[in-house]
Amino acid sequence: MKSFGTLSFGHYGPLGGGHQLSAQDSLLQAIDLAQGLDELGVNGIAFRVHHFARQQASPMPLLAAIAARTSRIEVGTGVIDMRYENPLYLAEEAAAVDLISDGRLALGVSRGSPETVVRGYEAFGYTGSEDPRGADIAREHFSLFLRAIEGEGLAERDPYSPFGGGTGLQRIEPHSPGLRSRIWWGAGNRDSAEWAGTVGVNLMSSTLLTQADGTPFDVLQAQQIDAFRGAWTAAGHPGEPRVSVSRSIFPITTAEEARYFGGGAGDDQIGVIDGIRSTFGKTYAAEPDVLVEQLRQDEALHSADSLMITIPSQLGVAFNLRLMESFATYIAPALGWEPTVATV
Repeated sequence: MKSFGTLSFGHYGPLGGGHQLSAQDSLLQAIDLAQGLDELGVNGIAFRVHHFARQQASPMPLLAAIAARTSRIEVGTGVIDMRYENPLYLAEEAAAVDLISDGRLALGVSRGSPETVVRGYEAFGYTGSEDPRGADIAREHFSLFLRAIEGEGLAERDPYSPFGGGTGLQRIEPHSPGLRSRIWWGAGNRDSAEWAGTVGVNLMSSTLLTQADGTPFDVLQAQQIDAFRGAWTAAGHPGEPRVSVSRSIFPITTAEEARYFGGGAGDDQIGVIDGIRSTFGKTYAAEPDVLVEQLRQDEALHSADSLMITIPSQLGVAFNLRLMESFATYIAPALGWEPTVATV
């Protein structure tokens, strides 16, 4: 494991007992958390993107704010739902954040996950999908997005323009060299992972797969990663792609953590998502020495180079920093991780 970071759902709303976490609270706490993680030497912070829900929905302003307040940590998403995106506008925003962060953007995109509304992307103006889940729209948008960040000319220059004119095709501005290598595709099955390898983007694999044949989740995910790397090699892409996996991991070192997560560990689960039988990865919750032994048996974790740990953002900045400090101190080094700065 070369790197690890956090993945936040960014939930806000009622917390119970009359307490409320507002959208503003969620955003400002995310910035504070990123600063603390940067100081700890954690490698990345990413946010899920969900529209029409009390979660993060517009990540670029948040990522830009984090980039301006940190110096080392990667800032990213896991994932942006491409069904909702204007690909050229997203290309402009992504390039701007990448430049502000000095190349620290790790942008995860995909078809997206199940929604709280019916075909919400149509309300954003993206209609005409022939797929019940809008996968064709996502792939079409993603293709144009890649062309844009690669610097391809996409609009005819106006030779009579008072702002420069000229002939030929104009690329999107700003342009960030190298951004193309920092794009990730979130894949929920083997076919999608192979497609990502063929296209030549990094692989982001989550805590569920739309497969359910009784094979353990980590084995299914390791097979998915192998298929991705095989497709990358067959397509002739240079270099080595990056691969991340997500896990719910809770080191228990205090009585408070035991109250929240003690007994929370379990086995893989089989369920239905978007009408498809799927395998959901288990939660890891135990004392650090136990977690080390459990994670050493996780095949996909050994196949990946990056680990994204889902965090309970509603519990606040201090609580999550303590969780990540425990992971960085007692667990990550045993899995091969080396900190970029000394841990506190």
